[in-house]
Amino acid sequence: MSKRKAKQILPFVLLVAVALIAMFVKPEADYVPGADAPQYSSSDIAWVLVSTALVFLMTPGLAFFYGGMVNRKNVISTMIKSVVAAGVVGVLWVVCGFSLAFGESINGIIGNPTTYAFYDGVKSGAAWPAATTIPLSLFSLFQLMFAIITPGLVVGAVAERIRFTSYVLFIVLFALLVYAPVAHWSWHPEGFIAKMGAWDFAGGTVVHITAGCAALAGAMVLKQRKSHEAKKEIPPANVPYVLIGTGLLWFGWFGFNAGSAVGATPLAVNAFGTTTTAAASAGLAWMFFDVIKGKKPSVLGFCIGAVVGLVAITPGAGFVGIPQSIIIGLVGAIVSNIAVSIKQKSKLDDTLDVFPCHGIGGMVGMLLTGVFASTAVHGISGGPQGLFYGNPQFFFIQLKAMAIVVVYSFAVSYGIFKFINLVVPMRVSESEEEEGLDASQHNEKYLQGTLLVHNNGTIEEKPVEQL
Repeated sequence: MSKRKAKQILPFVLLVAVALIAMFVKPEADYVPGADAPQYSSSDIAWVLVSTALVFLMTPGLAFFYGGMVNRKNVISTMIKSVVAAGVVGVLWVVCGFSLAFGESINGIIGNPTTYAFYDGVKSGAAWPAATTIPLSLFSLFQLMFAIITPGLVVGAVAERIRFTSYVLFIVLFALLVYAPVAHWSWHPEGFIAKMGAWDFAGGTVVHITAGCAALAGAMVLKQRKSHEAKKEIPPANVPYVLIGTGLLWFGWFGFNAGSAVGATPLAVNAFGTTTTAAASAGLAWMFFDVIKGKKPSVLGFCIGAVVGLVAITPGAGFVGIPQSIIIGLVGAIVSNIAVSIKQKSKLDDTLDVFPCHGIGGMVGMLLTGVFASTAVHGISGGPQGLFYGNPQFFFIQLKAMAIVVVYSFAVSYGIFKFINLVVPMRVSESEEEEGLDASQHNEKYLQGTLLVHNNGTIEEKPVEQL
């Protein structure tokens, strides 16, 4: 058998092997009613179920958001790379992902991979310490949705030039070597960042900083697209797609942030309010700042700004007040806008500005949580109190935690991309890049058909893909 043929069948063989092993895992019963049964809350279970579905909706939302901004020849290939994470991480989470992130802690660094291997013990396990009113299985499924969307975010930085198979391998390694450890550090009670005293309500470090730093590493390893080297201006394929994607992301983010209260509580209400307020503020700030720079107000500007606001408020959504979320959204948008402008003048080809928007946005959010967090808002015993309210120590703890995650995420992600490049060439050939990844990687096309085009007073019929 040739090496190429072996590589083609290996993913399927691995999936079959996992399925066969899973077949022999003994089914579990839920807790039965009795004196020792946990006291779950029906309203909390209902809210977290809804939140889990909302967070999942963000993945196709992200696909529309990214797919609308790339070249017409790469819409489908960009969208599938975000969505396929639902398949890859969905299986991996059951096998060992949840164990690595939330299993029995090994020195505060990583969870024991055997704690919940193949979900053994999850259904009948004791409730998570910070979510005692819902089953452990529901908590795990809610966390799964975060693990799915995080590698999907990285797609925007490496779009239009990365092989599909290489990206699937990246998802596996990133989920195991970057996402799971950082989730353990930040969200497990024994994680060393949590014990340090840093707080991340819904994923500023775990999701956005890890994805942003991985995006930077990927853009550096893959280098520039040919169109970027030639300084060709490539119009977005479909701006309405971007608007639809923004709406789905904003809608799903209510589950992302408010769901992280893991209950139908006043804390969830606060997170819900800060989420939409920060997005509104950031969308306006980005658009108005563009106008100051001499541009016209644009749909893309407002949409990108709103998403940056959602990113920036994520780490502090349940810790800061709704009025303070306005300044967090505004600062996040301005800082990310400036970062995008700097990036555009460099040779770094982060296709859809993932690092300036998600990486920088997440960093701003972590630091401003260190500024504006208030015990009057969250009421958590021993919870965060920020610099603005007289506790500079917490700000510096947030800064330290942020720096640790930035360095680790970038270094390990850079190593992952380099390793994959040795195993499976990551970048498509020049001819495949020119043809477009929709056709060369998937044998599919976006918007096939013809349009009537005015040309020197005459009307011509041209294929859409030639325009």
